[in-house]
Amino acid sequence: MNNYFNINYEFDKQAVHEAIEKAQKGYICVADGVVLNTANRDPDYLKVVNGGMFAICDSSWVPVYLKSIYGIKYQQYCGSDIFRDIVSSRKYRMLFLGTNQETLDALRSHLKEMNPDVDGMTFMELPFRKVEQFDYPGIAKAIEADGAKIIWVALGAPKQERFMNLLLPHLSSGVMIGVGAVFNFFSGQDEARCPAWMQKHHLEFIYRLFQNPGKQIKRCFWIVATLPRLYMAERRRAKKNKSNQQI
Repeated sequence: MNNYFNINYEFDKQAVHEAIEKAQKGYICVADGVVLNTANRDPDYLKVVNGGMFAICDSSWVPVYLKSIYGIKYQQYCGSDIFRDIVSSRKYRMLFLGTNQETLDALRSHLKEMNPDVDGMTFMELPFRKVEQFDYPGIAKAIEADGAKIIWVALGAPKQERFMNLLLPHLSSGVMIGVGAVFNFFSGQDEARCPAWMQKHHLEFIYRLFQNPGKQIKRCFWIVATLPRLYMAERRRAKKNKSNQQI
């Protein structure tokens, strides 16, 4: 695990899965550009993101920036990929938490083709309310009764990270992973990931912008507005660390 742009990232996929297997409980943040930007504007949210086991890198641009600063080649490990890897492994009992019942029903139907065991797992709709207003003891009780090892949380950033942080003290076991729009991607409904060629050329943000401009324009604005400052701060940090090592 390494700290870049003030976030505790784990880029090693094998290390990610080994940590999940060994953990009694905890949560993992899937850090895209929104999480990166929001965490660096909100100190309390940064504590939430770094209060989990680690973050995996959902942004295709962060590895590009890190290569230009440190000369190290990292790979993106996005929410869709870790979701597919764990679901298709048929290794864990899982619980799917969030969004609406229509999406959850469609998600169950589509995931059964990937993992037939999913048909016997719990898909729990959450009411629309502020993150502070959820019945965390009640939700934890339902999760523990289910016995799920993996709890997928789909509430969107930054809400889902705050949700996992608030739920964690009430859980005795289970690893939560916040996956944003992934339920929509795998439910076969209208929303989908961009084509592979756009992913390869780091253009997924443009695809999402055209899919949902009302939601994405503000997000893109803040990312673009704060990125130069974050990039230069990381360059200065890298230079300082290099100088300290040479002393």
